[in-house]
Amino acid sequence: MKLLIYIPAFNEAENIQQVIAALPRQLAGIDQVNTLVVDDGSTDRTAELARSASASVVVHYKNRGVGAAFRSAVQFALEHDADLLVSIDADGQFNPLEISLLVAPILADRANMVVGNRFEKGKPENMPGLKFWGNKKVTGIISSISGQKFTDVSCGFRAYDREALLRLNVFGDFTYTHESILSLLYQGLRVEEVPVSVYYDTARKSRVAGSISNYAWQTSKIILRMLLNYRPLRVFGTTGAILIGIGGLFELFLFHEGAFRLRSP
Repeated sequence: MKLLIYIPAFNEAENIQQVIAALPRQLAGIDQVNTLVVDDGSTDRTAELARSASASVVVHYKNRGVGAAFRSAVQFALEHDADLLVSIDADGQFNPLEISLLVAPILADRANMVVGNRFEKGKPENMPGLKFWGNKKVTGIISSISGQKFTDVSCGFRAYDREALLRLNVFGDFTYTHESILSLLYQGLRVEEVPVSVYYDTARKSRVAGSISNYAWQTSKIILRMLLNYRPLRVFGTTGAILIGIGGLFELFLFHEGAFRLRSP
């Protein structure tokens, strides 16, 4: 059983070697553990330092987004016969020792994908309130349209088995977190959550959700695209019902106006 631990990185020269050094080299049920860094257009020494820490490195020569970085990681994992892929952030906010928690449901054949749940005990310390609120709103939307209850759908600390990697359909460059969940659930695969700890550095700004309005817009486009791909009847049926309802209201209004004029002397 081969595990590939994937780290997306953009200008992470300050942290990348420490994060790589903290990764487990052995895990129960795993024969081989390898590390991949996808350098998404860094202008610092991220790629160089990652290689010197014995990680494999894929380089994007311009910043394309974490969705594009994730697709590169999936392609690398499949090409190198990985059985499991775990993604963990480059800023040290997740505990690498909890990778064993993520892969456990897959090794027990309970899940094809496991998502870290940062909100088991409510809002994590130092997480901005607006970001927490936005995450809960998106989680409610994904839970509603997927038919499965979730607590945290935006966490980047997660694990996939090989079947999930082969089935994933992820097209967005901006992010992949919600798209991957919907893609696998709509294909009948099993997705599970496990509680994980998280540390937020108050001095660090999220490079994905730095602008809440942009994040909401980009996420909305991704969700709509997934619904159009996998649930087109639901989208067009709902849209059609709304338009029919609006048309019916106009008909009632015109009928009422006509009847009123006929009664008028």
